[in-house]
Amino acid sequence: MRAPGDSVADVETAGRSWWGALWALPWLFFQLFPIADLVTEPRPAGTVALAVAGLVVFTGTYLYCVTAVPGAGGARWDLAVLAVLGVSLAVSFGSAWAGLMIYVSAAAAMTLPPRCTWPVSGGAAVVCAAVLAVNDDYSLAVLPALCLLTAFAMRGMRYLITVNRELQEAREELARGAVAEERLRFARDLHDLLGHSLSLIALKSELARRLAERDPARAAAEMGDVEEAARRALAEVREAVSGYRQVTAGQALAEARAALSGAGIAVRLPERVPVLPGTVDAALGWVVREAATNVLRHSGARRVGITLTEDGVTAALQFEDDGDGAGERVRVVGASAGSGLAGLRERVAALGGDLTAGPVDGGGWRLAARVPLRPAEVVAG
Repeated sequence: MRAPGDSVADVETAGRSWWGALWALPWLFFQLFPIADLVTEPRPAGTVALAVAGLVVFTGTYLYCVTAVPGAGGARWDLAVLAVLGVSLAVSFGSAWAGLMIYVSAAAAMTLPPRCTWPVSGGAAVVCAAVLAVNDDYSLAVLPALCLLTAFAMRGMRYLITVNRELQEAREELARGAVAEERLRFARDLHDLLGHSLSLIALKSELARRLAERDPARAAAEMGDVEEAARRALAEVREAVSGYRQVTAGQALAEARAALSGAGIAVRLPERVPVLPGTVDAALGWVVREAATNVLRHSGARRVGITLTEDGVTAALQFEDDGDGAGERVRVVGASAGSGLAGLRERVAALGGDLTAGPVDGGGWRLAARVPLRPAEVVAG
């Protein structure tokens, strides 16, 4: 058993759950009988001292025994000591001490497997009944039955403790999984954000370096674009960290036109950007960004054509170029290396869509994505 908010490690040490001792405390009520017997029956001081010492050791052993985590395994020497002490005290001091067998039965139910619990609990009930019979005291005849009833109660309690521990461990595992998934999602978003911007910055910087001597004014303009791209990338990263970043298809198309045109690539964009649901719009925006980034990095293309349409049921995006860098992009798209396009596939698949990428007959490269306009209904269906 554990308090709310505690982890398994907080309350369990070396195979023991110290919260289990709290459930054992109410059963100490039955020690009123041996204590009353010590107070009311005249006995030599040495005998009383021995009985008190035995009762204290018995109680400590009982509390230690029931703290064992169910299923922890290991030898049950503590239960053996408890049984020997209980039988010895009951036989030595009479029927008032026969109730100690209830503790033996409870400890067995809390620590032993079912195949061993009932023989030990049954034996405790038999010892309890024998002590009462030998002392011709039937006023406590209910005690043998309580030995068995206590075993049933403690078995139920043990089940609850076990289930509670398993549920807590499952919750902790789910929490760890959620954290890991969120880290992967954020890493993917950061890759998509920075990959495009850094590719543009590298391209513009290279162009400015080449123009620095023969066309300083053009080089200064290109460096101004680099500065603007860097500022925009910084703002996007800040927004992503704050959880506010939402890429749209229209925004991504405008950025792609600026980046590709700046690299000397002719771009043909859709005449109209359709109004799309938020999740679909964002997913296709990421597709445009990653496709433009791959063209800048790998293609050597001179022309790019982008189409974006919707027919009331599905939104379709196609990004095609005439580049000859297909070999490089095969490796980028591959499962082992394509964190960018692999991440896009995950985004599109999560909305019930599909994404394909590959070379075009006659040269060039095509990336196409189709996403249902009502992803929630697709998933539910």
